[in-house]
Amino acid sequence: MNKEDKEIKRIDLPITGMSCTACAASIEANLSSMKGVNKASVNFTAEKATVLYNPLSVSISDFVKKIKDLGYSVVIAKQTIPIKGMSCAACVKRVQDALSSLEGVVSISVNLATERATVEYVPSQIGLRELRQAVKDAGYDVLTVDKGEDIVEKEKHEREAHYQNLKMKVLIGAVLAIPVIILAYWDMLGIKIFSLPKKINFIIQLILETPVQFWIGWQFYKGAISAAKHRTTNMNTLIAVGTSAAYIYSVFAAFYPSLFEIKGYSAEVYFDTAAAIIVLILLGRMFEARAKGRTSEAIKKLMGLQAKTARVLKNGVEKDIPIEEVEIGDIIIVRPGERIPVDGIIKDGYSSVDESMLTGESIPVEKKTGDSAIGATINKTGSFRFEATRVGRDTVLSRIINMVQEAQGSKPPIARMADKIASVFVPVVMIIALITFLVWFLFGPEPSLTYALLNLIAVLIIACPCALGLATPTSIMVGTGKGAENGILIRGGESLETAHKINMVVFDKTGTLTKGEPSVTDIITSGSVTKKDILFYAASAEKNSEHPLGEAIIKKAREIDGISPETPSQFQAVPGQGIKADVKSKSVILGNAAMLENERIKFNGLKQKAETLASDGKTMVFVVVDKIVHGIIGVADTIKPESKEIVKSLHKLGIEVAMLTGDNRITADAIARIAGIDRVLAQVLPEDKAEEIKKLQNEGKVVAMVGDGINDAPALAQADVGIAIGTGTDIAMEASDITLIKGSLKGVVTAIALSKATIRNIKQNLFWAFAYNIILIPVAAGVLFPFFGILLNPMLAALAMSFSSVSVVTNALRLRRIRL
Repeated sequence: MNKEDKEIKRIDLPITGMSCTACAASIEANLSSMKGVNKASVNFTAEKATVLYNPLSVSISDFVKKIKDLGYSVVIAKQTIPIKGMSCAACVKRVQDALSSLEGVVSISVNLATERATVEYVPSQIGLRELRQAVKDAGYDVLTVDKGEDIVEKEKHEREAHYQNLKMKVLIGAVLAIPVIILAYWDMLGIKIFSLPKKINFIIQLILETPVQFWIGWQFYKGAISAAKHRTTNMNTLIAVGTSAAYIYSVFAAFYPSLFEIKGYSAEVYFDTAAAIIVLILLGRMFEARAKGRTSEAIKKLMGLQAKTARVLKNGVEKDIPIEEVEIGDIIIVRPGERIPVDGIIKDGYSSVDESMLTGESIPVEKKTGDSAIGATINKTGSFRFEATRVGRDTVLSRIINMVQEAQGSKPPIARMADKIASVFVPVVMIIALITFLVWFLFGPEPSLTYALLNLIAVLIIACPCALGLATPTSIMVGTGKGAENGILIRGGESLETAHKINMVVFDKTGTLTKGEPSVTDIITSGSVTKKDILFYAASAEKNSEHPLGEAIIKKAREIDGISPETPSQFQAVPGQGIKADVKSKSVILGNAAMLENERIKFNGLKQKAETLASDGKTMVFVVVDKIVHGIIGVADTIKPESKEIVKSLHKLGIEVAMLTGDNRITADAIARIAGIDRVLAQVLPEDKAEEIKKLQNEGKVVAMVGDGINDAPALAQADVGIAIGTGTDIAMEASDITLIKGSLKGVVTAIALSKATIRNIKQNLFWAFAYNIILIPVAAGVLFPFFGILLNPMLAALAMSFSSVSVVTNALRLRRIRL
């Protein structure tokens, strides 16, 4: 049997949609023709395809795609697994490798930020138990949920507990490390309060540093052991090896100083070095854990939008019941100002409903019999009864919640540069240290063991990752602080790292590019009356109206001197058409073209102008006084003054700009023309917004999504960088990576500029950290000794390491002075 035969695997794929044996034959033929397939057979009765294949040539996802392309479906399950213990990009890869090795797994996405793995798999082939076991076998814990327990709430508690644990360890570590540092530099600091013998000083340092090394720093050992089991290394390995070398050497130097006392050198201890490294790096992880702990807040706030009860009509009796008890087919009554509890179809009544949380459209939607009602939207004016058609997890809001969860879980993890470097750097350093020891022990002067140990320790100490570990987090910390000064709240380092790669910015329309509320844009008269007269009659007729169009007209009238709207003596709303009112003994009608046709009123030469307004995406209101059309008022959600300038600035950076909206194509194109936007994605439903972002990402775009509404939350979470307007909803801000606190779109350009500056600073830091290592590791190994008799005392190695850290921090602080 050759190698390829040994690799042959079997998969059973449950198929739906086959209506005849010819369907089965077609699928079988297509699967058999695929490269890497040894044999394929399809059982029409069992609705199943059995495939023998070589996984080196073809994957299960290829079979699923082929079957879908033929017009059929494969029964695929999707499961999100919360994982504890991942700390770096190497952890993500190990989890992915462990899950992908299982037969029946179709696709995997592991997110370091949300600490979740989203797995698609064939349920007939593999189950959740096997998936969880694979994660555990890889060295990580799976968060399990008891029956009736809220997974989001439990994750929140777990992350909060992890953050508090790190916070406690950092505080205790600092309390123990500070005295160690003071004792280490006792003479240098000029402390002459009392004389302290050298050995006693060392022993006190040992007592204080030991809990820092083995309790505070235990997670580094745990991570290093886990990496070693998988024959790899990471930052945990570098920290564990470097600090352990300093600690073990110091213990021997404290009790057996003669071992290390050779010509020109006296034994010193480096407990302060080990303690400082552990506490500083743990501090960085604490900040990271704090950012991770906020990822579920968007989900919690979305859930809070649901109505808690519904008024149901059963057997002629109205009854308030919990939302969980609503069933499909129930008749529900909704009154003005109430939140619609579930999705359904209106049976009778009329109202206008604020659907802006879902569609982003600022103008309420007129609802009548036969129209859809969407759960969690707000009923504004009238009352109606509707039949529940979707409840529980099937409602639009529930689907949005699921999409936000999936988008947060599917965001590609940022492979941290330092972790990548560590995977190569650590084994190289350890090999150099071992070679150093062997060369000095075998060929060095007497006492050769002492020389070998001194130089081994010097190499390990000088290679310790303080500068490397600080290079990225310090710049990010300063960068995020600089962002906050400029009204840009950056959730974590990943978003700041990613923002410099953005080559497409997608703006939501309503409330982001536009003001988010209707305004009067045009007043056109027939010539027989003035614009003031038109506005007077319109504002007077709308004085008792709560409709947003009426509010826009009244607001415009108040801005103009000489107009004092009067209260109408009669008022009648005509659903879906407009209003009728009596003002100063005159009959006034405000309505659309359909109302004029119903009332048999001629357009008085204004029809063409009305069509022009409509082509610009504006809502037209005809003003009729005593059966004569005297004018038209155009109302629209107007573009923000800064939008055009921001689009120009992004174009100068070589970034493509798109607009994503649930609004109609005509309105969207009109706004895009004014703003100078490249691409328009219009009439996109809330549940499809994240999918549109995915399509752009599949084109190779690094996408930033800018939005402000609840309906934008899935797209903000899906985007490589989600940017929320601070004046928008809390949910949008929670689902995003960056929040523009001041609400100004200028922050989009500033955030990208800040990211570029920060990444440049990180690269400089990494360069200096490595330049120092490249130069001083050979010196620590003793390459200068044969020529100049120079050895690098481990104490000087520790000072050099400290200097490299100071230089990295100093360079990072330069970010504070950049002009944005």
